[in-house]
Amino acid sequence: MATSISFLPVAENRPIFEDLVTQALKHAQSLGASDAAAEVSEGRGLAVSVRKGKVETVEQTRDRSLDVTVFAGQRRGSASTSDFSAQALRETVEAAWHIARYTAEDPAAGLPDADQLAIGVKNNLQLHHPWAISVEQATEIAVEAERAALATDKRITNTEGAGVDTHEGHFVLGNTRGFLDGYAYSRHGLSVSPIAGRGQSMQRDYWYTSDRRADRLADPAAVGRYAAERALSRLSAKRIPTGHFPVLFEAPLALGLLGALTHATSGGALYRQTSFLLDSLGRQLFPSHINVLEDPHIKGAMGSSPFDEEGVKTQAREVVSAGVLQGYFLSSYTARKLGMQTTGNAGGSHNLVLRSSQTKRKDDFEAMLRKMGTGLLVTELIGQGVNYVTGDYSRGAFGYWVQNGQIQHAVEEITIAGNLKDMFAQIVAVGADAITRGSKTTGSILIERMAIAGT
Repeated sequence: MATSISFLPVAENRPIFEDLVTQALKHAQSLGASDAAAEVSEGRGLAVSVRKGKVETVEQTRDRSLDVTVFAGQRRGSASTSDFSAQALRETVEAAWHIARYTAEDPAAGLPDADQLAIGVKNNLQLHHPWAISVEQATEIAVEAERAALATDKRITNTEGAGVDTHEGHFVLGNTRGFLDGYAYSRHGLSVSPIAGRGQSMQRDYWYTSDRRADRLADPAAVGRYAAERALSRLSAKRIPTGHFPVLFEAPLALGLLGALTHATSGGALYRQTSFLLDSLGRQLFPSHINVLEDPHIKGAMGSSPFDEEGVKTQAREVVSAGVLQGYFLSSYTARKLGMQTTGNAGGSHNLVLRSSQTKRKDDFEAMLRKMGTGLLVTELIGQGVNYVTGDYSRGAFGYWVQNGQIQHAVEEITIAGNLKDMFAQIVAVGADAITRGSKTTGSILIERMAIAGT
């Protein structure tokens, strides 16, 4: 029989999870493993989508997993199971051990050093805020958002629907170097996607809100109205001539530029030599007014964590200071491949914020349009045209033509192109209209010049 575990309350399951991890580690050592790590996790979620006021889908999810990694010197093997019974635990550990014994040696394989682990670190980051919401309540919220979108203007003729989702989980991670810890977490969201126009003149857009706490989600009606306004503004879109112009990335899209930086400076891309930013540590990548900060310890933030996926303690740091790259994003494995030390980023970045020392409070979205003067405001990107080996950047785009700091009309069927190195170096300004999505925050970003392919 599997170990009986009810999802909540978390406090009651924590000792059970710790015991499962401890058993897995002990069994690995009894087989002869030189080191081992194990994680027990469980999560559950609810997602409800509606369209035209009627429920389209209701999805309730529940998953759990026991993941084991064992080491035979510098050989590594991993296995997992969703069965928490004693027999399944032993079989999973033995499967991982069997793989480790017959795999090739890897000099970079191994657990983090003990002094890098977050042993004894207190977690007061407030990451778990469960939302006791029923299917009926979630449906009401989604319907309210969609109804508000449809009521905004008679030109909102249809929708692709609205949705509410909630997820919570908890885990315990441990290894044979003395680390044993875990925590509970949550995330919730609301989205709506209205359609404006009829026949051949139809446009869609969307908006969403997400947070670890449901009470910090934006008002459903406000989300619906804003999504509708975005769709309406896209009607009667035109094409523009080909040329080189300033480009302003709306804040939600500007986050993608921050994502490009983290991808190109991640350990995996660097040691495989598939990044255009090889050997860029200490180099000037951005203008001197640009800084990128990482702070894993913001209470309640989506990207907060006291330790990374290996149990390495996280720390606040400057990733970019005065435009100069100060650090990569490394796990223990990728750090060893590069002859460096882990940065506590196994699993990704933690609460990255891109800022400009030149940004003033008055530099809102309208001020950024005025700074650009004449050029292209980009609000949607299409396709995956980014080559991280060379930095070449070419994406289909939708946006708005701006003249003398004022939006003139929507623009469609265009491509914007450049190179990420040049785009980073040509950041003219960052807006005070900062937005946070997931673990990244930035305002709108103005690029001095990019190629725009139109008619």
